[in-house]
Amino acid sequence: MAKKITVIGGAGFVGTNLCRQLALKQQDFEIVDLKMSKQFPDKCKIADVQDADTLREMITGDVVVNLAAVHRDDVQDKSEYQRTNVDGAENVALVCDEKGIDKIVFTSTVAVYGFSEPGTDESGAINPFNEYGRTKFEAEEKLRAWHAKGDKSLIIVRPTVIFGEGNRGNMFNLLNQIASGKFLMVGRGENKKSIAYIGNVVAFLETCVATDQKYGIYNYVDTPDLSMNELVSQVRALLKGKYGVGLRLPYWLGIILGYTADLVSFLTRKNLPVSSIRVRKFVSSTEFKSTKSSLNDFEAPYKLSEGINRTLESEFISPQPSREIFYTE
Repeated sequence: MAKKITVIGGAGFVGTNLCRQLALKQQDFEIVDLKMSKQFPDKCKIADVQDADTLREMITGDVVVNLAAVHRDDVQDKSEYQRTNVDGAENVALVCDEKGIDKIVFTSTVAVYGFSEPGTDESGAINPFNEYGRTKFEAEEKLRAWHAKGDKSLIIVRPTVIFGEGNRGNMFNLLNQIASGKFLMVGRGENKKSIAYIGNVVAFLETCVATDQKYGIYNYVDTPDLSMNELVSQVRALLKGKYGVGLRLPYWLGIILGYTADLVSFLTRKNLPVSSIRVRKFVSSTEFKSTKSSLNDFEAPYKLSEGINRTLESEFISPQPSREIFYTE
């Protein structure tokens, strides 16, 4: 592995988990982030990827892992996606050029494929439906231009929805609704969802840092894909001792409620937990394939079922109030 790793965005959910593993393995690293890392304050430097001058001062590693991104659905200033995701990636590449850093590991997203066909792999058509997916692909292009300049290494990872202990994203919201008894299934529930457990994502990022491969694009998903009916039924059985998915709402009614929430949000300038795009995402299938096992014969350290059980145990069965929480959606 590299002599020193710069983890940009290392104070976030994925970054903190990655740095925890690096620390356990006594791997030298530094964190560059907008906010201070609670777990590694002595390793953290404050900088914004939008500011090339500050990045130039703060980045001192041999390999850069760029996790920095604006990714929430409810960002009001849409230009923030461009400034952070695209201009930020370009600034990182510029600084790496100037400092002679010849390897970048970049976390993109399966959102670059948009509402894709089930089974979409890394060769799938690029068709993002939101600013997050669009700007992440544009960031990839900026980094590919950097890679094409000479003898450089670029590994792009496109994760699906990441979940795990301490994460407060869409997966946690679903689990929390089921745990509270407030969950309401929208649609038939036959759509499948590719998801990724944080412990496996971190292990794959470590593999990306360690590999000698010069270029690669990898979706990250954990298998097998579960239908919403299967996922909800399994969680309800474990947490509530109940079978099935419970109450079900027809899709047409769910989307009407979503558009109504959009209007209310627009008029009040308040973000609501329900929106039309979240309803559409909930009922859509997000089944992706990945060639990740071809990278250094990678094997995920946790089975998907184990990742789900570890998360349920940590969050709902034996919760840990002192654990750091990360709001990612």
